[in-house]
Amino acid sequence: MSKFGKGCHLHLIDGSAFIFRAYHALPPLTRKSDGMPIGAVSGFCNMLQRYVDGDHGPDAPTHLAVIFDKGSHTFRNDMYDLYKANREAMPEDLRPQIPLTRQATEAFNIPCKELEGYEADDIIATLACQARKAGGRVTIVSSDKDLMQLVGDGVEMLDAMKNKRIDREGVFEKFGVYPERVVDVQALAGDSVDNVPGAPGIGIKTAALLINEFGDLETLLDRAEEIKQPKRRETLIEKRDQIELSKRLVQLDCETPLDFTLDDLELRDPDPDKLMEFLAEMEFRTLTKRIADKLGFEPPVIADTPAPAADEPQAEDIPFDASKYECVRDAAALRKWIDQAYERGWLAVDTETTGLNEMIADLVGISLCIEPGEACYIPLTHRDGASDDLFGSDALAEGQMPLDQALEMLKPVLEDPSILKIGQNMKYDAKIFARYGVDVAPIDDTMLMSYAMHAGEHGHGMDTLSERYLGHTPIPIKPLLGSGKSAITFDKVPIDEATAYAAEDADITLRLWKLFKPQLHRVQVTTVYETLERPLVPVLAEMEMHGIKVDRDVLSRMSNAFAQKMAGLEAEIHELAGETFNVGSPAQLGEILFDKMGLEGGKKGKTGKYSTGADVLEDLATEHELPRRVLDWRQLSKLKSTYTDALQTHINPDTGRVHTSYAITGANTGRLASTDPNLQNIPVRTEEGRRIREAFIAEPGNVLVSLDYSQIELRILAHIADIPALKQAFADGLDIHAMTASEMFDVPLDEMTPEIRRKAKAINFGVIYGISGFGLARNLRIPRAEAQGFIDRYFERFPGIRRYMDDTIAFAREHGYVQTLFGRKIHTTEINAKGPHAGFARRAAINAPIQGTAADVIRRAMVRMPEAIDGLPAKMLLQVHDELLFEVAEDAVDQTIEIARDVMENAPDPAVKLDVKLTVDAGKGANWAEAH
Repeated sequence: MSKFGKGCHLHLIDGSAFIFRAYHALPPLTRKSDGMPIGAVSGFCNMLQRYVDGDHGPDAPTHLAVIFDKGSHTFRNDMYDLYKANREAMPEDLRPQIPLTRQATEAFNIPCKELEGYEADDIIATLACQARKAGGRVTIVSSDKDLMQLVGDGVEMLDAMKNKRIDREGVFEKFGVYPERVVDVQALAGDSVDNVPGAPGIGIKTAALLINEFGDLETLLDRAEEIKQPKRRETLIEKRDQIELSKRLVQLDCETPLDFTLDDLELRDPDPDKLMEFLAEMEFRTLTKRIADKLGFEPPVIADTPAPAADEPQAEDIPFDASKYECVRDAAALRKWIDQAYERGWLAVDTETTGLNEMIADLVGISLCIEPGEACYIPLTHRDGASDDLFGSDALAEGQMPLDQALEMLKPVLEDPSILKIGQNMKYDAKIFARYGVDVAPIDDTMLMSYAMHAGEHGHGMDTLSERYLGHTPIPIKPLLGSGKSAITFDKVPIDEATAYAAEDADITLRLWKLFKPQLHRVQVTTVYETLERPLVPVLAEMEMHGIKVDRDVLSRMSNAFAQKMAGLEAEIHELAGETFNVGSPAQLGEILFDKMGLEGGKKGKTGKYSTGADVLEDLATEHELPRRVLDWRQLSKLKSTYTDALQTHINPDTGRVHTSYAITGANTGRLASTDPNLQNIPVRTEEGRRIREAFIAEPGNVLVSLDYSQIELRILAHIADIPALKQAFADGLDIHAMTASEMFDVPLDEMTPEIRRKAKAINFGVIYGISGFGLARNLRIPRAEAQGFIDRYFERFPGIRRYMDDTIAFAREHGYVQTLFGRKIHTTEINAKGPHAGFARRAAINAPIQGTAADVIRRAMVRMPEAIDGLPAKMLLQVHDELLFEVAEDAVDQTIEIARDVMENAPDPAVKLDVKLTVDAGKGANWAEAH
């Protein structure tokens, strides 16, 4: 008779999840004695040991097992031979580690279970059902969505990386249905990762709505003819067999034939001799000592291991403990940290300030970290809030180092070329220090390391990286600062609370660096990081700090002119409408267009109001004057509010200049993003938009110089897609748009009209961005059939482009990313998506190698530019897409243009040899509009 029953608690660990988590989170470690890769085994053992020794409280296990997949062929492949056909091959250095993780589990004396022909999920499902039936409780240690169908009635899931429990409500949050209906939703939505077909065009949200409406999948399919949406109805009827197959594929088997019982999984202590023998064999020095100390054993002697030791991935080993962080209040204490930095050769550093604008924020404190868990905070200008001085600001709190003294001590180490300074978004900290006379170098940046490895996969902020790779949620800033009117700046935060928060930031940063630095080589992006990411930081910092002069009077006059023109447009709109109304109100505009005027295309949203977005108005503008006038009014309104009004507030009172900030990780393709204010999106296609650039001026005695790549993306397309006609046209210096028009429309170049050339230009650039017939029709304001005909003819004339598109999509689907010519990887996580996201994902994948290569080219030029123009009275001010803007003394313009043009045109060499020469157009003027 089974002993398992009420009061028993079975924990089932998803072994594969632990393995892959360990493999991707840790460096590629090898065993010293024979070079065997053991990074994943090390991480697996640490995770397993921490879980077993963890404080589970009332949820502690009485029974425990680790469940693995055995082989890749299961009964589901017999049902559907394409099941999991999209899965990437296992990395070569992981394959030999898989058997070792089984040995590790057995060494810990934990049952290790797998079964040929079945997935680990089926074994887990069967054990969970047996335990539930016997009256016991079950915790499934996994975040796998496929296991969520088991949750409920004593079965829960635990995401061990986030320490988050998933119950019935958690499942509902994920799927929109409760566990018993999860398989129905999955059957409809399918799964691109496992290649479960599902119902084309139906995602998780739609599937949940349908299942909640009809009760279950079978009822839905039986009553599919009642579905009102034609396409959805046809899909459910025509794809019924496929949907029912999908349900069989996602349904876990709770009757898996097991050759063991629940009693065999009873928790038991490890055999110290067997465990020590395995750990010593793996050469896990740190883990061996830690477990030996815990068990009261003398650890076995292990040969010296390379640094870092095989099992010393510090980010995983050492728990976060804010109570151990030091608050440095005097020179003697700070000297110890500086001495340690010289001993190690590195130092993680972070600043705390009164705001996010580096040009005006005041330095409040500095945090340092030498090793994981060893961090400090140096408070400098915290206010005690108890008394105000004559100027109305709080007095400095006691127990802080004088700002000047701390900077004087830190300046040598922060500037020492032999000490690596490590930061997260180091450009911010470098600019803060620069304003206090400290030039921080050399640097490493964990945000940029993450970006180089994982662009397109996830964000690169510290909180995201900490949770994802360290399994740790950082102390949030909002409770410290508050929100709304009661919000405070960091200098008002009590020093003890500030110490815990700030030191943790430096601690996290160092741990991330120790994880990421070796991984750059593993994923083959070291060159990208070292040549395109890291060296750009000081270049951008200098550009941003220099800023660009803006004439406030010009902006003010433009704002007044725009306001007058808007008033005139409002009068025209009211006359066309036959009544006055608020042109800026979408609701009132919708009523005028669709209720009063009866125009077609009116659609109401969830609020019951008509949609009047730009896409709607652009369609209506082909039929009626009023929506055309509204579009004109909106454009002026945006120019006024976003630029001529807002730019005046961004003029720094000390410098008289505008200082934009460039986000290096702002776009997956490598393009920089200008923020606070955004100077890259000033429209130049309209006269009013171009006039805004007149407000950007040079100082007296200087001029602005613009250097702009000519059609760089088309040139890169000609190279990547290997299109002889385009290559020859660029080599001959032809007007590429006129040449394309001639090729497509059989019009001789000497008979080319502006209208035909305009259409060819729209197609040239549209094809690069994967434009559809619908999109081109809207751009050219022509019938959709005619637009699609243009695109089809384009592909006939230039078949290399279609081949490039097909090959790129195939590569993305196989590898999960695309690459630029310089090796930048842009991950395409949605490439196998269904529904409305599918087209966007494909277009993004097609465009990314072209746009990304163009971004890499201009990054290389920017990195080389400071040295090239060193000694000239010239400063690089702005980067706007394919353009660099300089401020140059009048007598050095020609020399600067010659040197800068040479740098830009030869930026790819010697890394990449393009078949098409890059050319750069140059201009100069008293303001940006004249120069461009």
